[in-house]
Amino acid sequence: MNWFKEKLSIESRFQQDFTLKLPRFCKKQTAVLGIDITTTVVKLLELSKQGNHYTVESYVVAPLPRDAVIDKHINDIEIIGDVIKKAVQSSGTNLKQAAVAVGGSSVMTKWITLPAGLTDDEIVEEIQFEAEQYIPYGIDEVNFDFVVQNENESDSNQVNVLLAASRKENIENRVAALTKANLKVKIVDVEAFAIENAFVLLANQLPYSVENKTILVIEIGANLTGVHVLYNSRVIYTREQNFGGKQLTEDIQRAYNLSYEEAGISKKLGGLPDNYESDVLEPFKRNMVQQIQRAVQFFAVSNVNRKIDSVIIAGGCASIVDVDKLVSQVLGVPTYIANPFVNMALSSRINPIALSKDAPTMLIASGLALRSFDND
Repeated sequence: MNWFKEKLSIESRFQQDFTLKLPRFCKKQTAVLGIDITTTVVKLLELSKQGNHYTVESYVVAPLPRDAVIDKHINDIEIIGDVIKKAVQSSGTNLKQAAVAVGGSSVMTKWITLPAGLTDDEIVEEIQFEAEQYIPYGIDEVNFDFVVQNENESDSNQVNVLLAASRKENIENRVAALTKANLKVKIVDVEAFAIENAFVLLANQLPYSVENKTILVIEIGANLTGVHVLYNSRVIYTREQNFGGKQLTEDIQRAYNLSYEEAGISKKLGGLPDNYESDVLEPFKRNMVQQIQRAVQFFAVSNVNRKIDSVIIAGGCASIVDVDKLVSQVLGVPTYIANPFVNMALSSRINPIALSKDAPTMLIASGLALRSFDND
């Protein structure tokens, strides 16, 4: 599935109505916390900016109980709200507005063409009339927004319009969870666009200009791997694969007769038997590399004239020792571990060692936190 170049934001009014807003950058944004809700943790990030320099003001990674989030759908609003509330208190932040993201099958973005000269109200009427063609749900089941981009290249009487839609429940559940944590949702972004937004930070760690370069950002989460290909710093392709760090946890669980929770703790803290690396970790690493190869192959099918120039590995599995070297060796392209905080200053309440370990997992949170500076 291809994604598109503008950032989607959904500006919500809890208990009234939900309005999706593609940013038109007409007024200064209010500083927001980036809140990334995954299947296993909630990540909170606050950034500040002075000139061209960023500072990490606060960040927290707080674990979630199993099944609180299932397949990117919030399953327990109360629990997630409590976890976010405690994370906010622990962070020491004073911010009360937040940006969150939706992703996967819950979001649809599509370019459409409409007659030039229509007013916004007329475009809404056109979209509602053609909803069955553009949106795979009933119009009353979704929030949608649009932005007119430019004149259509083939017909000057038509304009290109970016349409974005998300099922209401995905937005409402996130708003409800953050409201329980005493936060106001200012923006609901799309995960792929948050990755694109954060790419400006990743580009700082590359030894070359990203102009005219095709970069694969592969984010290996607990259950899913997000595949994002960027050209000239813009997302041109994205998909998800059913693979993640949960598989390694389950491998440890089976190999050493541990509970799932014990296996997860051992994976993070160490202390496993001497044969762990050879019998469990190495096979998982080979599987992970095969998944990355598979992602490149899928991209190549629809982009036969474009090759990957570099790979950036993100997510929890990016912390596996030398995985970047293995991927580089197999794919034959430079490979790096994601660190959006390169060259950033840290506030006194940030533990630099902890942040360094968590950095590869913070891409979406970084992209969301950067929405504080949309008008800079």
